[in-house]
Amino acid sequence: MEFSLTDELVEQIISAMDNQETDFVMDAKNGSLVEAASVRVDDDNYYGLPEWTAANGFELREAFVNQLHIPFARKELKEVLHSGRGVFKNFRNVLKNYPDADKRWHIFKHKFMSARINDWYNTLREVWGLEQIDYYSETDEDLVHDDFSFVEYKASENQQEVLFNTDAFLTDESVDLPKDLREAYYALLADRFRAYDAESQLGFVCRSQAEEFAGCITASVMTGKQEKTMVLTSFFVPETFRGLGIGTELLNMLFQKLRACGKKMILLPNIFIPEFFEPFLIRRGFKKIRNGFFAVV
Repeated sequence: MEFSLTDELVEQIISAMDNQETDFVMDAKNGSLVEAASVRVDDDNYYGLPEWTAANGFELREAFVNQLHIPFARKELKEVLHSGRGVFKNFRNVLKNYPDADKRWHIFKHKFMSARINDWYNTLREVWGLEQIDYYSETDEDLVHDDFSFVEYKASENQQEVLFNTDAFLTDESVDLPKDLREAYYALLADRFRAYDAESQLGFVCRSQAEEFAGCITASVMTGKQEKTMVLTSFFVPETFRGLGIGTELLNMLFQKLRACGKKMILLPNIFIPEFFEPFLIRRGFKKIRNGFFAVV
């Protein structure tokens, strides 16, 4: 029996996964959770929830601390994780002393566990013969904007910053390539980017509350008579900020901007696409073509 994944249901499932004392299952008919002791999982009327153990909870907290950019909070939380006793309780206690870190923790946890639930739900949809979907909470956009600022790209102010971070991005993702090849590749991208800036690129730059560069996206008009078609000239999020919804929000903001400008389509040449990035593009409506990807905005 099929059921819909709503914001309310996701919140219930997250709470149930967090509960290490009582097991719950999904009641598909009523679209709610019930205690596992009262029913039998039959993968029709009742479904088991995503597996979530104390070890998963520890890994979640470890992943959060590794990407946290609040030095004192990060140091104390790392000490808690390595203490070996009362980790979860002490983790909560430390966060109470750092309101910004606490807010980021709840955002990070919600996104991490929502992704786990999304994978579980898509497994069920595959059994039901339905296409896969991407679940995103309606509050995700607000959560991202609480922790990060998004400003429109301006060549005079942001060109060198984007190029600098492009170089760091390529080094991060291309460590197996010879240095000379990485430098040549960067030079090619930099020359193309500067050329596109002459066409008044549109886009956005994202920064953290500490003013750290957290991502960017830019697009330029196509040459010739293709005034309704744009080309994506940059789009990346540094590794330490991935998984927080920044890439999705940058793409949403760019599409909204392009629609307001009367644009119809955007192209993404292969030269800009690392392999790990392709699934993200496909999930967000891009279609693969011979020389890259395209999407209707």
